[in-house]
Amino acid sequence: MTEATEGKLLWKPSESFRKNSRIAAYMRWLEEEKGHSFGDYGSLWEWSATDLEGFWESVWEYCDVSASKPYERVIGKRGMPGAEWFPGAELNYAENILKNAAERPDEPALMSRSETRPELSEMTWRELEQKTAAFAAGLKKLGVERGDRVVAYIPNIPEAIVAFLATASIGAVWSGCSPDFGAGSVVDRFAQIEPKVLIACDGYRYGGKGFDRMNVVARLQREMPSLEKTVVLPYLNEESDTGELDENVVFWDEIVSENEGAELPFEQVPFDHPLWVLYSSGTTGLPKAIVQGHGGCLVEHLKAVGIQMDVGPGERFFWFTTTGWMMWNIVAASLLTGATALLYDGNPGHPDMDVMWKFAEETGMTIFGTSASYLTACMKAEVEPAKDFDLSNLKAIGSTGSPLPPEGFDWVYENVRRDESEDLWLFSTSGGTDLCTAFVGGVATLPVRSGELQAPSLGAKVESYDEEGNPHIGRVGELVVTEPMPSMPIYLWNDPDGERYLDSYFGVYPGVWRHGDWLLIKESGACVIYGRSDSTINRGGVRMGTSEIYSAVESVEEVADSLVVDIHKDDGSAFMPLFVVLKEGGELDEELKKSIVSSIRDRCSPRHVPDEILQVEEVPRTLNGKKLEVPIKKILSGTPPEKAASKESLANPDILDRYVELAGRM
Repeated sequence: MTEATEGKLLWKPSESFRKNSRIAAYMRWLEEEKGHSFGDYGSLWEWSATDLEGFWESVWEYCDVSASKPYERVIGKRGMPGAEWFPGAELNYAENILKNAAERPDEPALMSRSETRPELSEMTWRELEQKTAAFAAGLKKLGVERGDRVVAYIPNIPEAIVAFLATASIGAVWSGCSPDFGAGSVVDRFAQIEPKVLIACDGYRYGGKGFDRMNVVARLQREMPSLEKTVVLPYLNEESDTGELDENVVFWDEIVSENEGAELPFEQVPFDHPLWVLYSSGTTGLPKAIVQGHGGCLVEHLKAVGIQMDVGPGERFFWFTTTGWMMWNIVAASLLTGATALLYDGNPGHPDMDVMWKFAEETGMTIFGTSASYLTACMKAEVEPAKDFDLSNLKAIGSTGSPLPPEGFDWVYENVRRDESEDLWLFSTSGGTDLCTAFVGGVATLPVRSGELQAPSLGAKVESYDEEGNPHIGRVGELVVTEPMPSMPIYLWNDPDGERYLDSYFGVYPGVWRHGDWLLIKESGACVIYGRSDSTINRGGVRMGTSEIYSAVESVEEVADSLVVDIHKDDGSAFMPLFVVLKEGGELDEELKKSIVSSIRDRCSPRHVPDEILQVEEVPRTLNGKKLEVPIKKILSGTPPEKAASKESLANPDILDRYVELAGRM
């Protein structure tokens, strides 16, 4: 591999690639229908991020949004938070997906494979519509009404898509968690929103091993008193043992078979009616339960997926994800465009690192989305996909979850592209669960340069702020969004006065969304993300608040206190050390380490198991008792302690020397 250098030109789209891209088609439509002529992407973006009314109205019209009632105007109130979008409109997100069934009933809507179900399967658009209708009718018989919450503890399989569409079709609110999440993490999320129905699988396979989850499902039943019914999906086993569960259980197949042939009416809801609840946790308290609306997600996803990501009919769109990551919602959103969504459940490295590339070959995948960590793992494993697999249908690779280093960019162009004459668009994106979209990402008409995200997304007024809150170019600063976007949360659950919402996103810069990422915007408009500016742990795209990890670690009897940070290295890898303070007389032996790891696996997730556990005398704290996470992360990354933290603000300043010593050893 040649030496990786940030900014090195790796690919320029051919004339045919540019011309045939959906963003070029959108620009031609703007010129022909609206009289807007833009010479390049930069001028298009500037218009989209300033003329919000004109831009979002064009998305509505160009993408042919189906609505039973028209909007009165594009924006009622413009400020943040609380911008009012498309007042008066009534629609349904699921209807805008399933209208594709009439146009292409026999084409595949879903293709899927998993470790549990190793045979590649297909579901046509007609079948997807029929199964959604049956399950929606079943949910209604279980008492689910508009506004009720339906939660799902199931993997990335076709039933998850069916259950989501059914829930959305009746105006109920969806929320999902992956079954690799521990019981404590799931309860912390789902219990907040008081669900009426739980959909749960009996277990799953990962890395060649089976994991039974019926004991977790039983705990969910016990700890969520609002539950009226649990729908059990046999997945790990042909017949699920429900002996641990209460009597309010019904099986998935019973619901679908008993309601076969049902009609599928779509509940018409206001633009800002809740569609789903996603979760993003911080350093204290329960995870934020983020509520996003039908209309906001609809227009944002039509733009983000259908225009920006170049997805449409005939495409086979894949993103390696679990149901606990917002990218699962993006996979579902690809159906809005009439594309085929590809689903995979299992370990992407089992039995070897070729498994995902084989899946790409067998499905005729056109867009392969994954995490930066997966691409760097392929690079380190010296995988050569272009040599070993027929990837002739593959036109794009998407990367997100964490910054993709220049070495990762170079590996793609040296090992996934067959030769330099071939068009292969690598787009790295960065966004957030909080909006379920990307702020910065790919543009099919622009060149790809190593280590760079091509440009800010359409409709996203992204800027980089210095310490005084002034926008700047060419220097690293806080990623902020200075104009509203439709998919911003309509509210946080159990936040009646909006105080947590304000504090989470607008507490630093009033009226300006601060996201918590370090961002460099170059003169060219390209962007580079340098990781989190706060201390939230992001492992493989799944964000977990440190408070949840502390809860798991400190539930171990011998542990008195703890500190965890996630350090991203220059080569794209990440290192997550856990520091523990033990009770008097405690010894950090292998048995205790195993107990700590087991608690994190059960209560958080396997992804958040630390790379190393180290014993320390104290956890550094501020004078008001807060753990010193970000400064310790800086010290361990090489920042001198005097620049990382003010000792005057610390309750135990001398302890920093210990972490400086550990930084030298790491």
